[in-house]
Amino acid sequence: MRTKLCSRGVGRRGFLRTIAAGAAGVLGAPYVLTSTALGAEGRPPASARVVLGYLGVGPRGLQNAREQMSCSDAQVVAVCDVWKAVRERAKAIVDQGYGNTDCAAYADFRDILAREDIDAVGIASPDHWHVPMAVMAMKAGKDVHVEKPLGVSIAEDLACREVARRYARVLQYGTEARSMGACRLGAELVRSGRIGQVKEIRVKAPNSARGGNTRPMPVPPELDYDLWLGPAPWRPYTGCPTSGGAWFHCYDYALGFIAGWGAHPLDLLVWAYDLHTLGPWEIEGRGVIPTEGRHDVVIDWDCRIRLANGVTITYQAWGVTPETEPKLARLGNYAQLIGTEGWLALYYGGMACEPDSLRSAPLGPNDVHLKESYGQEADFIRCVKTRETPVSPIDDAVRSDVVSHVCDLAIRLGRPLKWDPLKEEFIGDPDAARLTRRPMREPWRL
Repeated sequence: MRTKLCSRGVGRRGFLRTIAAGAAGVLGAPYVLTSTALGAEGRPPASARVVLGYLGVGPRGLQNAREQMSCSDAQVVAVCDVWKAVRERAKAIVDQGYGNTDCAAYADFRDILAREDIDAVGIASPDHWHVPMAVMAMKAGKDVHVEKPLGVSIAEDLACREVARRYARVLQYGTEARSMGACRLGAELVRSGRIGQVKEIRVKAPNSARGGNTRPMPVPPELDYDLWLGPAPWRPYTGCPTSGGAWFHCYDYALGFIAGWGAHPLDLLVWAYDLHTLGPWEIEGRGVIPTEGRHDVVIDWDCRIRLANGVTITYQAWGVTPETEPKLARLGNYAQLIGTEGWLALYYGGMACEPDSLRSAPLGPNDVHLKESYGQEADFIRCVKTRETPVSPIDDAVRSDVVSHVCDLAIRLGRPLKWDPLKEEFIGDPDAARLTRRPMREPWRL
């Protein structure tokens, strides 16, 4: 699959010319060599540091930027957000952290991508921007740390992976649980056969929400609403970007928590079990799509995926069925793998198991040992410098994201579906195949 993404407002040639302008500065401002660039206070010199810009610096993006600022091998030099107050606050925090005023603040993410001095970007935008921004960044020569979930369609997921491979970029998927030692141990135990043969899998994630205002409102003057919408369909402003994470529950911008929160346990499931290598899946599901209010993603989902080896995956919103296992009742999210010799549940924060002795089960040199990571952001910086595969690579991002998508589409179509995880396509269902893509609003295209 070959992909192409650009804004016709800039155009491919115009955008590349802007990138070529690079160090001259998009806004005509010179770059100043500061004392920190020379390696003051024990920091490596600028030539040895990964230079970063952040696209989307709300709570999540700002937290990621702060974590990178604590890394001596990284330097945050630019932030971007369509909200003026948000980007100005992020700039102030970055400047305060470094003790200077060097951080640039932009409204348009393309201004960051055009800077040749920036090696990598972090993306913590609304979900509908994840893949478009990542694709443009990789084509502009940047490595990418992108928040979960990956794309708002299967086609976006596949396109993102194809671009990462073609341009040989490092892409770290922002599911932080892979940097938690207990989660890694749990996945190693399952892969090393400590629970015996896996017979059943159960996954739960927090539910999405009803509601949302539908009355048109004036667009706040400090918001670039057209750029916030980007490739999503145009609709009157109803306060969605203003009300925190409410956009999570609007299908134009996201799949809801079936993907947004489900990304955590589903990613851990993929880390522990190779469901994508086991032949065709049979998927069926039910759920509710609200018809009142702005929120229209699937809620109360209850899905089944039957793998070719007979293992059944049950994927539910939390609360759809009562939780009878005390060890799981307090978690709120998990991927439970049930084997012939016990069970193990991975969740965002650690692992639960039965029997408890699994926690101290020794792993020998011939057992499975997964990559160790001491923080997603630190692992990303290391991989940018070494070109190693990150702990949360693009291949696994696609594999876990696809589970959310096939379940969502089975509910929306109201019938069982068959998915070939090797060919990455629906079997004998043109309607389902059509829904693997979403149209993009002009001037954006993928």
